[in-house]
Amino acid sequence: MTAVSVENGLKSSARATRRARMLRSLLPALSLALVLIAIAWLNPRAISYFGFSLMLNLAIPIALATIAQMFVIAGNELDLSIGTFVGFVGCVTATWLKDAPLLGVVILLGSIGVYALLGALIHLRNLPSIVVTLGMSFVWQGMAILILPKPGGKAPDWLLALTAFKPPFIPFPIIAALLIAAVVHFGLMRTSYGVILRGSGGNSAALKRAGWSLLRTKIALFALTGLFGVLSGMALIGITTSADANIGNGYTLLSIAGVILGGGEFVGGRVSPIGAVIGALTLALAASPLLTFMHIPPDWQVAANGAILIIVLAARVLISRRER
Repeated sequence: MTAVSVENGLKSSARATRRARMLRSLLPALSLALVLIAIAWLNPRAISYFGFSLMLNLAIPIALATIAQMFVIAGNELDLSIGTFVGFVGCVTATWLKDAPLLGVVILLGSIGVYALLGALIHLRNLPSIVVTLGMSFVWQGMAILILPKPGGKAPDWLLALTAFKPPFIPFPIIAALLIAAVVHFGLMRTSYGVILRGSGGNSAALKRAGWSLLRTKIALFALTGLFGVLSGMALIGITTSADANIGNGYTLLSIAGVILGGGEFVGGRVSPIGAVIGALTLALAASPLLTFMHIPPDWQVAANGAILIIVLAARVLISRRER
């Protein structure tokens, strides 16, 4: 009888653990659903094709920057330069990529190479990524100012046509978000090399014993960060049509908040591409549209994002305690 009771207790504990893990994975989607419900309650007309197109206009650049940050966090690092890097890419896109496309492509590819070299430097010299990327943020900012001292430039015509695409039935930002989440999820979560990249943050010692190069994985993670940073800057210029050296400065904190809101952890290689995109969409919707409908000044945007992040993290802590 005692053995049966112990077995039933173990099964009950296992079921509770599975429920807690499921709730933890659904937390980003629940956050997005609550924001959408609030918007629908405050302004039902916003829940439409035109409404979503307008509200999610800047969500795609934020989602791409969040994915870029996610790759660095997957390796237990942090990138404090992604915002200024997005601004630098924007300046290159609005000037050289339009006027001298070949030179613009070379510069953008070179910037991805610089990111890869940063990963190698951080690993080989055992430098804190926060310090290195903070220093690079000033470099990217200075280069952006040199390229475009004052707001101006113009997005290439093909980029304007791409961002202005209006498919039937489903707004383009939603399709783009689904595509980004699906592609990155498959590459990082469903492929063998994706397991290796996540393993560099989850258990680097075991990865090294298995014969994999930690240097190469670090280079790959930072190169992917640079790639998606370039995509984010280009998407941003395609939407805004012109550039500014300071246009992406706020993306650093938004990208970190999006990863954490989407279920990522600063250590352990625990990230979720789908959750990161959902987190970015939640922040984009909760910032301007929701505050506007609530008649709250735009100055409270950062405070609102911080409040949402604190609430979600508090809920995650409660779920983690139950899981343990």
